Amino acid sequence: MSGRPLHKRMGRAALVVAAGVLLSRVLGLLREVALADLIGANAAGDAYRVAFIIPDFLNYLLAGGYMAITFIPILSRYFADDDEAGAWEAFTAIARPVGLAMAALVGIGMLIAGPVIELVTALGPEEVREATRLTRIILPAQFFFVIGTLLMAVQYARERFLIPTLAPIVYNLMIILGGLVLTDRSDPTADGFAWGVLAGAVIGNFLIQVYGARQEGLRLRRGLPLSQPVVREYLLLALPLMLGQSLVLLDESFARVFGTQLGEGPTSQLGFARQTMLVPIGIVAQAAGVAAYPYLARLVEERKLHELTTTLARAIRYVIVASLVATAALMALSVPTIRTLFERGRFGPADTAAAAGALVFYAIGIPFWGVQQLLARGFYARRQMWVPVGVGTAATVLAIPVYIVLRDLMEIRGIALASTVSIAAYTLVLGVIWIRRTGAHVVDGVARTTGRALVPAAVAGTAAWIAAEALAGVADGFTGSLLQLVAGAVVAGGVFLALAGWMGTVRRISDD
Repeated sequence: MSGRPLHKRMGRAALVVAAGVLLSRVLGLLREVALADLIGANAAGDAYRVAFIIPDFLNYLLAGGYMAITFIPILSRYFADDDEAGAWEAFTAIARPVGLAMAALVGIGMLIAGPVIELVTALGPEEVREATRLTRIILPAQFFFVIGTLLMAVQYARERFLIPTLAPIVYNLMIILGGLVLTDRSDPTADGFAWGVLAGAVIGNFLIQVYGARQEGLRLRRGLPLSQPVVREYLLLALPLMLGQSLVLLDESFARVFGTQLGEGPTSQLGFARQTMLVPIGIVAQAAGVAAYPYLARLVEERKLHELTTTLARAIRYVIVASLVATAALMALSVPTIRTLFERGRFGPADTAAAAGALVFYAIGIPFWGVQQLLARGFYARRQMWVPVGVGTAATVLAIPVYIVLRDLMEIRGIALASTVSIAAYTLVLGVIWIRRTGAHVVDGVARTTGRALVPAAVAGTAAWIAAEALAGVADGFTGSLLQLVAGAVVAGGVFLALAGWMGTVRRISDD
């Protein structure tokens, strides 16, 4: 591997991933813009979002969301020993049962889709039929997602990040293209978007990743016995992820399920608000987590545990600073943000008000989402899979009554607040366990950084709100909301940079 210092290699990788995530999140927003315009926040939009419940659950059941995290340490060990042949045997041995299992689950999902959707949602009979039909279009994509994730793990273990970052970009492009080409405005259904999901998974998550993995030397091995030690090793790492259903993965499904209980529209409105909240999380925290994980796994293999702890703590401090700015800005500019992005076509002012209200409460959770992504990867790198999964599963169970109570008290805003309360509790417990296992000194720097970032972020958010309100009557419609959004964002950024620079918020992160 390169002789460059670890933090510089991580930084370079994070820039590559951040650029890809930024483009992916922008396209993800454009996907939501197209969905709002062509479908809207109504029964058809709700059915489309509900159609992901079963496919997502099957992905969770095979630990699809964690597959790269589970597989990277195994591959890293082979590559560290210069044993490429062993790495390719491991890939073949693991991909074979995983692919067969997902194919079987897809078939089962096709059969049970209707009864399951009727059981877990409050949709009417017609909406259940529509959601079931869309589910059957989307389900096969899960096979290509899980195999593609293993192919990405090969590239991550080689410290190659460019081609894997193309997967969500192509995925979102195909959904947008499918929606634009196949949707009839006179009688809109979400078929085009659903077919785009399948096409995006095949092309972006599978075919392109086959090319990327082969560029790194991947060769499938024929004639391997079904029973391989590496399969048992993989299952031992993945088993807690399969058995535990983490709050992080089920949060979106909770929004879909509880949203349907509020009638027609809230499920879609929550989806638009949540996708907006995910943009800064993806750019800041996801990029840092994805880029850092292969290096953290290597540090564990090299038994450099102190360096792992300090590296992760520094990454957390940077993420906290950026996350607090994003929280303040989105809370202050929730209405112009939603109006600018989505209020057109079939998405009206009432939808804007509902989604913006939810966005305020979702935005509070951004720092917790960011820190959680890094903390979890710290545990995964140390192969302590049971910790985040066990805590996450407990948080999931405890979150259900929180969702019920806050839904009844605050309706759509309550569901968003329940999400934030749940992820905050999960992150704090995870942090306490990490501190106990690595040393209390870790929290000192994080606390100092948070304290120095809170004041500039709060002042910046207040200034952004004042700027947006001052421009409220200058122009109407899209132009007016865009003017408010841009002015508020510029003011927030300027005020934060000035105050943070004066207080040394960013400059002192490395010192903490």
